[in-house]
Amino acid sequence: MQEELSSIAKNIKKYRDKLGISQDKLSKLAGTTLHTLTKIEIGATSDPRIETLKKIAKGLNVSVDDLIK
Repeated sequence: MQEELSSIAKNIKKYRDKLGISQDKLSKLAGTTLHTLTKIEIGATSDPRIETLKKIAKGLNVSVDDLIK
């Protein structure tokens, strides 16, 4: 049984889709690896490091709060 995606994973995808960018593009904007970003977005990493979230939020031009709410 698949666990529901975390709000972080859903929010990253929501904001990424809103910007119309790929995971690869976001990983470059955020300065993270595509592997790391993909794992977070599919829910394989349920508790990403705050440093990583800060980079992703910056790449999406949103706050960390926007990602975790």
